[in-house]
Amino acid sequence: MDITVVVPLYNEEESLRELHEWIKRVMDENGFTYEVIFVNDGSTDNSWKVLRDLQAEFPEVHAIRFRRNYGKSPALFCGFERAQGDVVITMDADLQDSPDEIPELRRMIVEDGYDLVSGYKMNRKQGDPLSKTIPTKLYNATARKVSGIKNLHDFNCGLKAYRKEVVKNIEVFGEMHRYIPYLAKEAGFNRIGEKMVHHQARKHGKSKFMGWNRFVNGYLDLITLWFLSTFGKKPMHVFGFLGTIMFLLGFISVCIVGGTKLVYLCSGTPHPLVTSSPYFYIALTMMILGTQLFLTGFIGELVSRNSQERNKYQISEEF
Repeated sequence: MDITVVVPLYNEEESLRELHEWIKRVMDENGFTYEVIFVNDGSTDNSWKVLRDLQAEFPEVHAIRFRRNYGKSPALFCGFERAQGDVVITMDADLQDSPDEIPELRRMIVEDGYDLVSGYKMNRKQGDPLSKTIPTKLYNATARKVSGIKNLHDFNCGLKAYRKEVVKNIEVFGEMHRYIPYLAKEAGFNRIGEKMVHHQARKHGKSKFMGWNRFVNGYLDLITLWFLSTFGKKPMHVFGFLGTIMFLLGFISVCIVGGTKLVYLCSGTPHPLVTSSPYFYIALTMMILGTQLFLTGFIGELVSRNSQERNKYQISEEF
C-alpha cells in the first residue's frame, strides 16, 4: 500500500465527508493505493455515524472509536499502530490541512529520502488571535533550541508525512504529538525536512486548541521530553549527581562548623554551641536532601525497568 492517511477527530461531523471526498480525489488522480484511518476521539456529535456511512460506501475507510476523549496523541498512536502504508500522512479533520499536499509530501519521503516531513503553514489566517500566534512562535523557537532541529518552523502543524518505519518505532503519549519530530530524532531518524503548505480557513465549528493554556502545556511537555530523552533511561545520572554534590557540600559545611568549634575548645576560647549556628542546620538539611535525591535516583532506576505499558486506551468500536 502506498499511503495511509491518519485523521484524529473530535466533533467534526460537518467536515468528514468533504474531507474524505477531497482525499479520494487526490489519491485517484495520482493512482495511489491507500487507506484512511479516522480516529474518533470520544466525539459527542454524529461523527461516528458519518464514519459508518462512509465505510459502507468506501472500503478504504477505517475508523477507531474511543469511549472517551483521550487527546490527539493517543489518537495518533492508535492510528500509527494500524497503519499499513509505506508512507503515513497525518492531517486534522477540520479541512484546514489540504490533501492536495499529499503527493509532494510522499515524493519527499520516497524520492528525496526524508524520514519525516513536517508542514509549515506559511499563510496562517490574519484573523488568528494573539493568544494563539504569540505562544506558537515562542514555543516553536524554544522547541528548535531544545531539540536541535533547526530547520523546522512549525512543530505543531498537523500535516506531516512519515516513512512507515518511523511511526512503528516511536511512542506518542500524553500530549507529545507536538514533538513527534523530536521523538523521531531520538529514535535515530535524523532526515527531517519541512514543506511549506497551504493553510485553509476553518469552515465548520471552532478550534479545539487555542490559548495560553496550550502554550504552557507545550513548554511543560517539552521539558518532560528533554528530561526523558536525556535521563529517562539513566535517572541515577541526574539525581545521583545532584544528590552527591549536595551531600558533599553539606558534609563539608558540617565539618567546617564542627572543626571551628574544636579549634575554640582546644584554645580555651569561649564559643557558642554548634547547634546555635544557623549554618549547622543548613548543612544538615543539605545532607538530608542529598541523600533523598540519591535515593530518588535508585527509585527512578527501578521504575524505568519495571514500568507498565502506558498506551492502553478503551476502544468501543473499530472497523
